[in-house]
Amino acid sequence: MTDRIIPLTDARSVRIRLPAREDVEQPTGRVLDRRNRPLHDLRISVTDRCNFRCTYCMPKEVFDNDYKFLPHGELLTFEEITRLARLFVAHGVEKIRLTGGEPLLRKNVERLVGMLATLRTPAGAPIDLTLTTNGSILARKARALVDAGLRRVTVSLDGLDDAVFRRMNDVDFPVADVLAGIDAAAATGLGPIKVNMVVQRSVNDDQILPMVRHFKGSGHILRFIEFMDVGTSNGWRLDDVVPAAEIVRRIESEFPLRAVEANYVGEVAERWEYRDGSGEIGVIASVTQAFCHDCTRARLSTDGKLYLCLFAQQGHDLRALLRADADDAQLSTAIAAIWRARADRYSELRGQATTGLNKVEMSYIGG
Repeated sequence: MTDRIIPLTDARSVRIRLPAREDVEQPTGRVLDRRNRPLHDLRISVTDRCNFRCTYCMPKEVFDNDYKFLPHGELLTFEEITRLARLFVAHGVEKIRLTGGEPLLRKNVERLVGMLATLRTPAGAPIDLTLTTNGSILARKARALVDAGLRRVTVSLDGLDDAVFRRMNDVDFPVADVLAGIDAAAATGLGPIKVNMVVQRSVNDDQILPMVRHFKGSGHILRFIEFMDVGTSNGWRLDDVVPAAEIVRRIESEFPLRAVEANYVGEVAERWEYRDGSGEIGVIASVTQAFCHDCTRARLSTDGKLYLCLFAQQGHDLRALLRADADDAQLSTAIAAIWRARADRYSELRGQATTGLNKVEMSYIGG
C-alpha cells in the first residue's frame, strides 16, 4: 500500500468539457436530474485524513502507517470550496454538510465555516450549515465553530460500552471523550445534536438499547444507520446488516414509538418519536429500504471531484475547471449539466447487478 493515494478503488475521474461562454446558462434555483430529483443537499469533504480507524470505514490493514493521503496541494482551498458552494446554492442547494475523513483535522476549518455561513439562497435565506465529526476534538473546537457560524453538528458514536467503542474505532479512543464533546457542543448552542450509530450484527448491536436509554430525553436525536457496502475495503456482508425494521422493533420493546413525517423531501432518515414526548430517533435504511427515488444529495470530494452517489465509481473533476480559469457561468453550467444527467440508484439495484463494482471509499467523499 505504500504507493497508493486515495481513492483506493482507483475510481476514474470524469473530465468535464468546459462550456463555451456563448453556451452558458443562468441558474434558476432549481435543477432536476433524469429521475426528476432536485439538487438540495451538498456534502463537502474537507480532508481524507482521520484519527480513527473504524473497521467499517478506514480499516487499519488498508489505511496503515505507509498509506499515502492526498498532499496539501491536491486539496481544494477554502476559497475554491466557497466558490463552488455558492454556485451549488444558486442551483437549489439549501443544506451544506462538512465531512471528511474527520473534518476537524483540517487546519483552520472554522475559517471555512465562516466563509460558508455568509451564503444565502436565491430567496435570501441562510444556508443550513452543519458538520459531521467523530467528536474526538469537538470539546475544544465547538466554541470556535459556533462563533464562525456553524448551526448544527452530527457526532458519530457507535456504542456506549467503552470496550466496544474502543474496538470499533481501533485506536483505543475512550467513549467518555466523545460524550464530553457532545456536552461541550450542546453548551455552545449547537443543537439539536444528531448522534449517528452504525449498527453491525454481533459487533455493536447490543448497544442499541443502551444508546436509547442514554440519549432519550436529552434533546439530542439518535440515529441508527444500517451497515452499508460503501467502498471495497470494509468487508461488508449482508449477514452483518441489522435491518432498520429490526432496530425499531427492539426499541419499541421498551419504548413505544410512533412514525413522524420527514422534515423535507429527500431526507434520508425515517423519523420516529417516543410516544411519551421525550424526543425522537431516526433510522437510515439504505440497504433494506432504498431511498434512491428521492435522493437529493451531491458530494464534493477533498480534491474537487463531484460524486452523484455514495456508491459511485467515478467523480466529475470540478477542480480541473477551477484551476483552468473557468468563470462562474461556465462552472455553473457544467454543474447543472452533470446533475441533469444523473440517474444513479445503486441501493435499488443492490444485488447481482452491483457485485464487484469498484466503488469509491467513504473516507474520500464523506458518508
